[in-house]
Amino acid sequence: MHGAQPDKPVAPLRTSLIRAALAVVVIVCGLSLRWYGFPLGFPAFVVKYGGSLLWAMMVFLLIAVCLPRLSRTQIAAIAVVIAVLVEFSRLVHTPWLDAFRLTTAGALLLGRIFSPWNLVAYLIGIVAGAWLDSRIARSRIAPRQSELNSEAAGSTRE
Repeated sequence: MHGAQPDKPVAPLRTSLIRAALAVVVIVCGLSLRWYGFPLGFPAFVVKYGGSLLWAMMVFLLIAVCLPRLSRTQIAAIAVVIAVLVEFSRLVHTPWLDAFRLTTAGALLLGRIFSPWNLVAYLIGIVAGAWLDSRIARSRIAPRQSELNSEAAGSTRE
């Protein structure tokens, strides 16, 4: 294996379950921000772009769940392509697509109005998702310091 990859990677199923749980947490946070952000007094900037950031993080995590054997870089690249396509799809107007965008699901999944600033929020969300994923993986792979200390103490007694 190459230097950055562990010799014994975490089982793909376990990794996918952790990523799925994180995706659920991100979805709940995103919906909460969109529905309760204004009533709680958050600025419009935080509600709008925080939701976009969380949406992109969700996309990253869901791709990671579906394609667990891909590298984080590959997952991030797919997430960026999806985010860019979704954002630019807002420039396409057909009656059925505009009707879908007026629904709650359409607004949450596709959005309504094109904004290049969303692309920045998406990029930040994808990078944050990759960072979070790497921290979770590292904490599951790296042995705990206490385990190392107990192993070292045990090996000196023999």
